[in-house]
Amino acid sequence: MRVFIIGQGIAGTWLSYWFLKAGADVVVIDNLQPNASTWVASGVINPVTGRQVVTTWMADELLPFSEKIYTDIGKLLGRDLIRNCGILAFPASEQMMEAYRKKISDGSPYVHPLNQPAEYEDLFRFAAGAVCIKPAYWIDLQTLMVCWRQWLQRKDCFLEDNFEPHYLQLSQEGVRYKNLQADYVFYCQGIQIARSDFWSGLPFSFNKGEALVADIPGLPAGQIYKFGISTLVPWHNGKWWIGSTYDNHFRDDKPTPAFRQKTEIFLKQILSLPFSVEDHIAAIRPATLDRRPFAGLHPQHPRVGILGGLGTKGVSLSPWLSHQLVNRVLTGTPLQPTADVARFQHAFPPFRQNISRMP
Repeated sequence: MRVFIIGQGIAGTWLSYWFLKAGADVVVIDNLQPNASTWVASGVINPVTGRQVVTTWMADELLPFSEKIYTDIGKLLGRDLIRNCGILAFPASEQMMEAYRKKISDGSPYVHPLNQPAEYEDLFRFAAGAVCIKPAYWIDLQTLMVCWRQWLQRKDCFLEDNFEPHYLQLSQEGVRYKNLQADYVFYCQGIQIARSDFWSGLPFSFNKGEALVADIPGLPAGQIYKFGISTLVPWHNGKWWIGSTYDNHFRDDKPTPAFRQKTEIFLKQILSLPFSVEDHIAAIRPATLDRRPFAGLHPQHPRVGILGGLGTKGVSLSPWLSHQLVNRVLTGTPLQPTADVARFQHAFPPFRQNISRMP
């Protein structure tokens, strides 16, 4: 079996990993987009979210799965890609702290009391105490993307090219792209998927995220620090990633002066240490209206697949869902129903695009 995978973000990376592991021939078609959401994402896997400190969807399955598989791919690439940092959460109010206390009293496996929050008073200004969220992971996404791309190139599984959909032809026997043939094609391009005739009817709901990259001398890098909706994440070369926003009314994918100003004010309010901003990054996330991803095969064109709409949870969802998707193709095993793109049958009006018998 041979498959085309369009896009080498986090979704395309993991889908290609599982297909190759299953013995398939793979061609990943991608042209580097440095402002794609995977390249500027924090890489954090956090098992709780929101003001009510809700356990994230499928956390009990996704956390151990993520720990194992990121360790495995790191060994394959000769890189340390996953770190169990844990998160120190500093609630913005006593009401928020009470939500954390309730989670602890209910026996949450993820939220734990912090016995000596006073030891952080020389680093931060906070008034409502602190808790520890663990396990919580940081994934080195940039190293993963670069090293996996190089690995694919060495295996002759990578085509560096802008995907041009008018060259794609479908038939009952398979798919053709330019002079290449395969059995399936999978769209893993993030926000670009919505431009495809196959998937444009799906209820995408994109949002924009921004972050600053800063130097904060003296801040211990062994943990992630969370203040309300803002997070300080240990980054590359000793720097820190600080973000992020969820802007549903963006004009473009560029960094905004308003975010930088607001975030610098925030850092001055919570940090007892000096800092300097060294970069300002932004990207548009491929989210969905129902906050569940799109995975599966097109109901009218079963040679065409999708893995997208992962939103802020792509780093944890993509390894697991791509594994499910490969099993769906190879063995017919059903996908997680709440992620299966088939739940949107009404989004696929009849059409035919370059359908022919393959010569």
